[in-house]
Amino acid sequence: MSKSGRKVRIFSALEVANICGVVNQTAINWIRNGHLKAFTTPGGQYRIYTKDLAAFLDKRGMNASGEVLHVMMENANWNSLLIAMEYSANEDLKNRLGSYFNDFNIIQACNWFEVGRKMTEEKPGFILLDAGLSGVDISWFIKTVKEDPSFGKPFVFLLLDEYGSNIETKVDMILTKPLDVATFEAAVKEFEKQFPAASIA
Repeated sequence: MSKSGRKVRIFSALEVANICGVVNQTAINWIRNGHLKAFTTPGGQYRIYTKDLAAFLDKRGMNASGEVLHVMMENANWNSLLIAMEYSANEDLKNRLGSYFNDFNIIQACNWFEVGRKMTEEKPGFILLDAGLSGVDISWFIKTVKEDPSFGKPFVFLLLDEYGSNIETKVDMILTKPLDVATFEAAVKEFEKQFPAASIA
């Protein structure tokens, strides 16, 4: 789905109350007391963006409903793959992936500034991250990407020099260099199958 095709889902206080299993006044109290970020319409009604509702649910340890998860996952561009690695390896890998991922928009980032910018602008559904890309705590980056609902819950693949390297992080799959493109393609296809199920879980 293209960026221009994304719809911003906004919830009313009553919808939030129903999602959380509370009465409407409780949701209003959360907003008034600063626990749940919201804005008001010209008519004085409270409205809540999906990302703010998801952040509230995460902070409170509450499970997001199927609708909230679905909207969060719609935020990601599931036809985009971000390759995050240094320039020469990035170019080589993009060329190798081209015939396997011809329906995908392959996005390249060669440093952490580009990674952050392209994550925000493009919201790729799939990220191939080289653990050797220095300059940022990779565990922190992956944790942020996986937990911040504004990124749409992308699938993250971590590429290591050798399996078992000491990186403590939660990724969807660990791969080793040199990348076996056929294995990577098969893994992406498996994760693509999970999207509809995950969005209504």
